[in-house]
Amino acid sequence: MRRMTLPRPSPSRRAPLIGLTLDHEPGGPGQFSRYPFHALRENYLTAVSDAGGMPVCLGYDCDAEALMARLDGLIVTGGAFDVDPALYGEPSHPMTSPRPTRTAAELALLRAALAQGKPVLGICGGMQLLAVEAGGTLIQHLPETLQHEQPNPRHEPGHDVEIVPGTKLAQIVGADRMAVNSSHHQAVRNPGAARICARAPDGTIEAIELEGPGFAIGVQWHPEFSLDPGDRRLYAALVETAR
Repeated sequence: MRRMTLPRPSPSRRAPLIGLTLDHEPGGPGQFSRYPFHALRENYLTAVSDAGGMPVCLGYDCDAEALMARLDGLIVTGGAFDVDPALYGEPSHPMTSPRPTRTAAELALLRAALAQGKPVLGICGGMQLLAVEAGGTLIQHLPETLQHEQPNPRHEPGHDVEIVPGTKLAQIVGADRMAVNSSHHQAVRNPGAARICARAPDGTIEAIELEGPGFAIGVQWHPEFSLDPGDRRLYAALVETAR
């Protein structure tokens, strides 16, 4: 398959500003801070920098439309929490752990980015939020037998995914399969208006994209670990689209 050819990042070219959503912790004894703090794993940011972008960390207390007007792209990150099932009209499963304040902030940023035509990459929970915004629903707890919470470290592959031919994701990564990590207990059940562009061997939806000329892709794995050549190509495509 012929993949998208992207120029190498150049110091002489303007680095697009790519916003990344943050987790929030209440703080306390023995934590990073005794007071509330935001947090994000380092490789989320370095993956953007390596692709030629300039990462910008986003708090919750902001005007989403005004903020997105100053940014060139958005990454909705993952975390150890779940999208509130009320957003897709279902009662909460006992294993579901929503963080309403974070989701409200991310949803506002996502909607602003889509309305302004800014490229969006949803990662893990960010993909699930993209699916819900597209009118889809989620599986609130996958059977443990499927092992989507891989037992080996996250910097190693957990399984392969099959890329759907003819999708934007297929064009970007230039392959029909990728080796990915797996760290989630929920998954997309129905992608709504989004298009499925990758599945795991057990059929679990692993990537979606919104149809149209823009860039709005969600992946269930964590491409910031760069386990497969397609991961770097995905970040490079995001940054290049944001220029």
